[in-house]
Amino acid sequence: MTAPLAIRALALGVAAGSRASLGVAAPLLGPPPAHRLPTHRLRRPAATARLVAGLAVAGEIVGDKLPGTPSRLERPGPESRAGSGAVGGLLLALRHHAAPGSVALAAAVGAVGGVVGTGVGAAWRAAFARRGWPDLPAALAEDAVALGLAAWAARA
Repeated sequence: MTAPLAIRALALGVAAGSRASLGVAAPLLGPPPAHRLPTHRLRRPAATARLVAGLAVAGEIVGDKLPGTPSRLERPGPESRAGSGAVGGLLLALRHHAAPGSVALAAAVGAVGGVVGTGVGAAWRAAFARRGWPDLPAALAEDAVALGLAAWAARA
């Protein structure tokens, strides 16, 4: 696996740790790879898949701000975020026609990123809460970082 692919898989995993839907959605919503691929579904996913992915991200961003939303640290939060990071790493590797061993490694790196992003995002929000500051600015900043990481990771 190339270093750029590993770094992108890690970044996408960290984004999935903040917003779980981004692990799967970002590769589907991102631009197709610049290099020519054979006619392959990952080159340009179906419009329905892109719509569902976009709605999932939007729904999670809104749902995260609701008072009844459970902590990402409660089960199955960490596991689902690691799984989303793994799927994201796998999709990135497949889009770039990585060798089979590299695909598995990208998935593992994405999963690690998901675990890291889960912990860092929770710590960020907890730091705001300990100071008595409102949660919304912290949540919006986390959204911006997660969306930026995911968009960067998924670009061709």
